[in-house]
Amino acid sequence: MSVAVLEPPDEAALAGVVRASFAAGEPLLVQGNGTKLGMLRPVQAARTLSTRALTGFSLYAPKELVMSAAAGTTIADVEAKLAEHGQQLIAEPPDFSALLNGGGTGGQTLGGIVATNLSGPRRVAWGAVRDHVLGLRAVDGRGEIMRSGGRVLKNVTGLDMCKLLTGSHGTLGVMTEITLKVLPAAERTGTVVLAGLDPAQAVAALSAALGSPWSVSGAAYLPAEAAARLPGGSTNSLTLARIEDFAASVTYRTDQLRIALQEFGVAAIWNQEQSLGTWAAIRDAAVLPAEPDDAIWRISVRPSRGAAVLDAARQHGARGYLDWGGGLVMLAGSATEAMHDAITRAVLEAGGIWTLLRAPEPLRASVAVVPTEAPALAAIARRVKAVMDPKGILNPGRLAVGI
Repeated sequence: MSVAVLEPPDEAALAGVVRASFAAGEPLLVQGNGTKLGMLRPVQAARTLSTRALTGFSLYAPKELVMSAAAGTTIADVEAKLAEHGQQLIAEPPDFSALLNGGGTGGQTLGGIVATNLSGPRRVAWGAVRDHVLGLRAVDGRGEIMRSGGRVLKNVTGLDMCKLLTGSHGTLGVMTEITLKVLPAAERTGTVVLAGLDPAQAVAALSAALGSPWSVSGAAYLPAEAAARLPGGSTNSLTLARIEDFAASVTYRTDQLRIALQEFGVAAIWNQEQSLGTWAAIRDAAVLPAEPDDAIWRISVRPSRGAAVLDAARQHGARGYLDWGGGLVMLAGSATEAMHDAITRAVLEAGGIWTLLRAPEPLRASVAVVPTEAPALAAIARRVKAVMDPKGILNPGRLAVGI
């Protein structure tokens, strides 16, 4: 079945498309450039509504550390604009385009990153994408245009729709413009590296690093099979703690952190070039030992339980690594219900949550791609959905049946 792709040129036209679909009760697959279509459950819709034509910057005030851009603006364009003024996106969003088998064209968009709330290694120090969204404009499931938040960090405009829509995967509204807080980019990056630790030892070392006064902005553990995929490769497991700042500060703090971690072994210090390549590979999951036909899970858990989840998954034949000091577990394994059940059972026992990031459509359609919510939370979610998208036309079934 061919799917019509609609690319409205502006917000008003996009709202008109949604109003017509609401009147007809026709579902819409909502996307930017389609780089994340392989995530979660497949959406059944005869028409696709893309924000790719909504591009450009409506505000950039470098001195105020604020940027507003249309939802279809690519992350590459956002980062290039910020780089002109020595600034960066705070949450370091990952690019999973390659991991998701090259889905979509044109690069991931700002709207896609906010809709999925995807954050990279810096989340452990600076928070998630949702923590830096100051305001947004969106179209709800009736085709009504709404605005939430503002262009300053402190605003009291009522219900925080920014956090509600961030991470909603396009099921509550179609974002058209997003305002973000940004920060100056680091002048220098250095990494303290310990080799040969097991997962539990690594999490202990990373906890010590994150609890130190040296302001670690990245904390990851790569088993040997993941470390082998780094630029230059490694035959040992690697435990990595990143520090970003002015050059002199990074030199001093990495050396002090190396000394502080000496109970875990003799640490090396990687320079700027080694560090940048390494953390980009961790951010984008390029180090994940995944085969082309594997399913991929992205798991969030208390850092103290990350090693246990990784060990349990490896006992079932899965492979992965830890980020966020153990709080993020990236796993790859056979795309079967048995593997999915084994991994999600381990996650639930650890009190964590999961996202099925990649799998064949039949598996994504038949299993829980995110955990089932408690009855009270599920009831709230249904009421919110009924208000925001009363006919359920926006990305129906993306998160679960009826959501």
